[in-house]
Amino acid sequence: MKNTQGIDNGVIDELFTIRDLIRYGITLFTTESLYFGHGADNAMDEATALTLYVLRLPNDLPGHFMDARLTTQEKGDILDLFERRSSERVPAAYLTHEAWFAGHKFYVDSRVLVPRSPIAELINAEFSPWMEAEGIHNVLDMCTGGGCIAIACAHVLPDADVDAVDISDDALAVATINVEKHGMEDQVNLIKSDLFSNLDGKKYDLIVTNPPYVDAEEMSLLPNEFQHEPVLGLASGADGLDAIRIILETAAHHLTDNGVLIAEVGASDVALEEAFPDVPFFWFDFEHGGSGVFMLSRDQLIQYFS
Repeated sequence: MKNTQGIDNGVIDELFTIRDLIRYGITLFTTESLYFGHGADNAMDEATALTLYVLRLPNDLPGHFMDARLTTQEKGDILDLFERRSSERVPAAYLTHEAWFAGHKFYVDSRVLVPRSPIAELINAEFSPWMEAEGIHNVLDMCTGGGCIAIACAHVLPDADVDAVDISDDALAVATINVEKHGMEDQVNLIKSDLFSNLDGKKYDLIVTNPPYVDAEEMSLLPNEFQHEPVLGLASGADGLDAIRIILETAAHHLTDNGVLIAEVGASDVALEEAFPDVPFFWFDFEHGGSGVFMLSRDQLIQYFS
């Protein structure tokens, strides 16, 4: 059995069932005041996810399985993950190398951000009612990270060609894993590029982007869990707008006549509106939570940023 670090080994002898382990994890995570923002928003969901991961059991496990007794090895493995989560503040997705986005499971590690964008809700709705899915033939996922947005778009738009762009070799390596896992090699094209620099005049019906948008002050205040994520995917200058400014100034040149830009700027939405008070940003309302995602048409981009 693995030796747990920081957890009294005697605890193993007092925990018997799946329910016991989850209850213990909830107490531990609550006591340690962990931050939840990488796929779960509470201690119960995270303790449950880590426990079921170790046991290779589905997330929708029937309730009567909760009283199944565990082996000493299984308990030790679960407690090891609990301890790493609490002492190192490692996001659970990096411990399991699994994250869910738009209803699909993706591989993740510390080379990419853990996917959590509310853009998933737009993807699942096939961008309706703002766009007609049958009119979307070419999609660009700018700052793709692990490729989650690009691959999710490919799932709901099976006839569209999808380019997934990132400046990071590490991110593109993770995206490659996910493209292969989802069998999207013929539909999703990975491109190394500093924003639009290597796109050679290509045009798209839809550009979707979740670029870095955290400002300097917020970067200095982020919970410890975020220190495990790549800074390149988070920080975007003093006001959080360095990346989105370039995207706004360039996107129109890469959109078809009726093309649309959808972009996430999170908590930098206030700074964006203050920087561009005349721009008619359309801000989405999300049924399942999240904010800071806007839409602009090609015509609007030409009018205000050309």
